[in-house]
Amino acid sequence: MTRRPRLFAWYRTVPIVIVLLFGVVSWAYAYAPAQLFQVFYPLRYEEEILTSATNHGVDPYLVAAVIETESGWDPTARSDRGAQGLMQLMPETAHDMVVKGLVDGGVYDSSNLDDPATNIEIGCAYLSYLISYFNGATDHAIAAYNAGMGNVDSWTETGDELSDAITFPETQSYLARVTTAHERYRELYPDSFL
Repeated sequence: MTRRPRLFAWYRTVPIVIVLLFGVVSWAYAYAPAQLFQVFYPLRYEEEILTSATNHGVDPYLVAAVIETESGWDPTARSDRGAQGLMQLMPETAHDMVVKGLVDGGVYDSSNLDDPATNIEIGCAYLSYLISYFNGATDHAIAAYNAGMGNVDSWTETGDELSDAITFPETQSYLARVTTAHERYRELYPDSFL
C-alpha cells in the first residue's frame, strides 16, 4: 500500500501559518488605526514636555521618545546604575545641568528627580546640551544619552557612520528604539505640541 503525500501535512502547514501570521502583523502595523498604537506609545505630561522642550530648543516628540524608551512613562523608575525618573537621569548629570546654568536650580531641585516636571526640565536641558555638543547631530546625541559623550566621540573619530561605528549592542538597540519611537510619536500625535 503506497501512501500519497498529504496536502496539509504539518511540515507544509506550519510554514504557511507562520507566513500568514507575519502578513497579518505587517498589515496591522501598516494600516491599523492610531488608537491601537497609542496603547504602545502613550503620551503623558504634554504640558511639561512642551514647556521644557521649547525652552531648550528640543523637539518635544524626541523628548517623548526618550521617556518612552527610558522609563515607559514611570516617574519613579530606577536603573541598576542609579538613573532616576522619567528620563532616567543620573544625579550627577542633573547637578551638572544646574551648575552649567542650563537649569534654574531655584525652580528645579536636581535632587528631586522623581518629580516629572523637574526630570523633564533637566532631561530637556541635557538633550539640548548633547545636540549642541554634537553640532545638531540628533543621532549622536541619542547615542550619547545612552553611552556617554566620550564613547560617541571615540566611535566617530574615523568618520564612519555612527550606526556602523557603535560597539555597544545596547546603544545600537537604544538608538533604533528611540528613532522608531520618535517617528511613531510624530505620526500618532501630530497636534499635541502645536
